[in-house]
Amino acid sequence: MSSTQLWRVAADAPLPEALTYSSDLPLQRGQLVTVPLGRGGRKVHGLVLGPTAEVPEFEVKAVDSIVEEYTPLPEPYVKWLEWLAQYYLHPVGQVFQSAFPPLRKSEKQRQSKRPPVIPQLEADSALDLTPEQKSCFESIAQHSQFSTHLLFGVTGSGKTEVYLRLLDKVLAEGKRGVVLVPEISLTPQLIQRFARRFGDKIAALHSQLTDRERTNQWWDIVEGRKSILIGARSALFCPIDNLGLIIVDEEHEPSFKQDEKLKYNGRDAAVMLGKLMNCPVVLGSATPSLETWKNAIDGKYHLHRLTRRVANRALPDIEVIDLRRLKDDDEEKQKLITKYSHLPFWLSPTLYERMQEVLARGDQAALFLNRRGIAQMVVCPSCGHTRECPNCDISLTLHAHSHLICHYCDYHENFKTKCPDCHEGQLEAIGLGTELLETDLTRLFPGKTIARADRDEIQSRADLEDLIGKMETGEIDILVGTQMIAKGLDFPKLKLVGLVLADVGFNLPDFRATERSFQLITQMSGRSGRHVKEGESPGLVIIQTFNTEHDSITFAKAHDFEGFAAHELEIRSALNYPPMGRLVSFRIQGTKLGIVEETARLLARRAHALKAQFPQQYGAIEVLGPAEAALSKLRGQFRYHLLIKSTQPAAANPFSRQLLGDQEWVPSGVKILIDIDPMSLL
Repeated sequence: MSSTQLWRVAADAPLPEALTYSSDLPLQRGQLVTVPLGRGGRKVHGLVLGPTAEVPEFEVKAVDSIVEEYTPLPEPYVKWLEWLAQYYLHPVGQVFQSAFPPLRKSEKQRQSKRPPVIPQLEADSALDLTPEQKSCFESIAQHSQFSTHLLFGVTGSGKTEVYLRLLDKVLAEGKRGVVLVPEISLTPQLIQRFARRFGDKIAALHSQLTDRERTNQWWDIVEGRKSILIGARSALFCPIDNLGLIIVDEEHEPSFKQDEKLKYNGRDAAVMLGKLMNCPVVLGSATPSLETWKNAIDGKYHLHRLTRRVANRALPDIEVIDLRRLKDDDEEKQKLITKYSHLPFWLSPTLYERMQEVLARGDQAALFLNRRGIAQMVVCPSCGHTRECPNCDISLTLHAHSHLICHYCDYHENFKTKCPDCHEGQLEAIGLGTELLETDLTRLFPGKTIARADRDEIQSRADLEDLIGKMETGEIDILVGTQMIAKGLDFPKLKLVGLVLADVGFNLPDFRATERSFQLITQMSGRSGRHVKEGESPGLVIIQTFNTEHDSITFAKAHDFEGFAAHELEIRSALNYPPMGRLVSFRIQGTKLGIVEETARLLARRAHALKAQFPQQYGAIEVLGPAEAALSKLRGQFRYHLLIKSTQPAAANPFSRQLLGDQEWVPSGVKILIDIDPMSLL
């Protein structure tokens, strides 16, 4: 006969702590149960965290029932979910939700007309490894317990083949693997490559699947029918026993960070899961994030280099075009201007000529414009000068065509049209979008097939697979796109890549703007000439910019990531920005501007008071702001930011937890959202 016992249960509700319930059911840690919640006793799911001896002061309710469909989660997974809740300061009951599939495991299923999640393809055999690939594979394969590895390889150097070999080894040992890729952009081509090698051993989880597909894929892994799980960041939550390897491809990608609800970073969470499951973690990138790079050069991670493209294919040639106005007195330039007077303002004669040459040979060109720059940037077309904040080394943003603001320290200045640098040009706000590019190109290249890849055009997995198929067969001549096309895609006939306006990314009000620009330029360049044979002319990349001396362009042109990283780390070090310091962002938002502003000021006063109260514990903490967020009003909500910067990594979390307290002091109608290690400050 089982006696009644008290249990800690993390209920699916926005509660900071687990609740106490009584039960005479045979419960165990990691089990999913149904519990009554609140006065009305509505039924919610809860995760059993373990027995407790503490008797609470209020009436203890009983656990309703065990959800029989799921076996208890493995212990390392429960520990990992608790770590996520604790580290990212998120209600533990809302963290575990992601560890279960969206639908019940119903036996009856409708026939779907959608293509299968994992295509059935002809098997291919392993490729011969280059000496560099072989050396990287062998040195990572020596590790069977937890260790973190950075596979740092130039674009086209064959990182995927190293992953495939490592997974082969893991499967041969009877273990299983997880491969994380950023968002949907990598999945179709990558899944095909894995499907050719591993056949029916693969499951996939990403945002483009239906709930039923996700549920089926989840059970395929959990019940052991599949051994390799490929997916976006949320795939980590699928509980896999006997895990032998975690791979995070393109680990630098900002899309590994979730922006809403649980604001976790998939890469960091993967490293922690590897630690708790005691298996190796491999992070791969041609342009590692500075956090990962610093861990590698400090010896915390093992560093493995791939310095050459497969089959010694040449890296693309990079040409930088200066968009600053051509001086009137140069006769040659005047002839050029007259000859190309029909070109739109965004297209330089050089890029136009190179496109004509490439298309005449029957090859493909891709034009890239990252038009997700939010505010307009202000630039002087004569000298390339952009306005920066004197305190933060961050570009200022134009507001209401009248004043420039720093979104970090709230520095303001009036917008004057005369350039303060060369005293000749007029500062101009510039903006441009992919649709405009597509329209202009249709006029300039009649008879050529032009496709656009951005969030407006590509809305589903089928759209993307269709586009990739047409690029691979050569049906598309010119591809125009946003950063959706910058990542991991591999097109044999793509010989020219043009970055229409590299400056868009330079001037976002974010300390990572230069790092992001360098990564994007390098990744986008890496799409060009990936299949050029030895002796053939390499692929070509043309970067159009008003700012030819910008660090990200100078280093990208020389294919010099290590030089860039050393230079950028020095700048970050002077300002204690990550990875030299820890950062926590608080976003204060609500529908009434006055109350939001007052709450933001109150939060800042609480932060300064907490520092003063515990000077030894929190002396290394710096409070920045509050200031209006870069996106000061979004979806009807006014937004303010407060930043906490700390040179003592361990102090940032406890300080943030204490600062928020029980949140009973926060006025109704105002929300404070906390982001540990934010990736974007917009």
